Amino acid sequence: MKVLVFGSLNIDLIFSVDHIVEGGETISSSSLVKSAGGKGANQAAALAKAGMDVYMAGKVGQDGQFLLTLLESYGVNTGAVRVYEGASGQALIQLDKTGQNAIVLYAGGNAAITIDEINRTLEDFGEGDCIVLQNEIVFTGEIMKAAHKRGLRICLNPSPYDEKIAALPLDLVNILFVNEIEGAALAGSSRDGEPVGSRPPEILGSLTGRFPKAEIILTAGREGAYYGFGDIRERGNIVDVPVVDTTGAGDTFTGYFIAARYKQYPLQAALDIACKAASLAVSRKGAMEAIPLAVEVFPPEER
Repeated sequence: MKVLVFGSLNIDLIFSVDHIVEGGETISSSSLVKSAGGKGANQAAALAKAGMDVYMAGKVGQDGQFLLTLLESYGVNTGAVRVYEGASGQALIQLDKTGQNAIVLYAGGNAAITIDEINRTLEDFGEGDCIVLQNEIVFTGEIMKAAHKRGLRICLNPSPYDEKIAALPLDLVNILFVNEIEGAALAGSSRDGEPVGSRPPEILGSLTGRFPKAEIILTAGREGAYYGFGDIRERGNIVDVPVVDTTGAGDTFTGYFIAARYKQYPLQAALDIACKAASLAVSRKGAMEAIPLAVEVFPPEER
């Protein structure tokens, strides 16, 4: 099975601050770090570090060549990433002293992808392959429809969540990755019109009812991760570590869960492996660079 990540590639500018800036406030940053990011690129790196055969598709400017070099160093095939004359995507990240972040995105090349490029990329993939998507590039719905026609399994992480998500053909999704905020927004209200509860099991129950064809994975921070499909319910637990930087934690989880399932781990074990990988990632600074290697995550026989 080949895994295609069709998504964003960003240049991250990380400002270390005492607290997240408020409206009208000016604060100083103790450091500035330029690094590789973008949810698509992060998930491709996580998949590659977990030992998968992964391909990256997207678009960057000349300023983003170092992104491709770094991905290739992890084993990602970047042949389907187009380089154009404009700017790469940018992410301005505030990282506070507790490890929490606030992010401002500029789309750059992520908004310059064309339908023709999408169709040419998908020609190299087919039945049995997997495509991983997020919400940081254009034409995600068109990619989903074209991938479905070619028989690819569709994994969607609808992040960052906005009004565009409702317009996507969500009935085509095979695996849906959401956090609590995204899950609650997608769940909306129950069938009788009442608001869905705020607890992860309640959100999960609503999502499995709304999307009966999709496996639902709901990440819940220190509460770990929840899985739902039909009447099946499982839960994975985090490893308790000091939190240094939460950037890329969800992307790490996504990559390692897909890899663990491909390696045929049972659901419970796959959730625990993905939670462990995400826990290790948040104990380090950075996004892509903080993602752990397979030798740090999988049991010895699977490394």
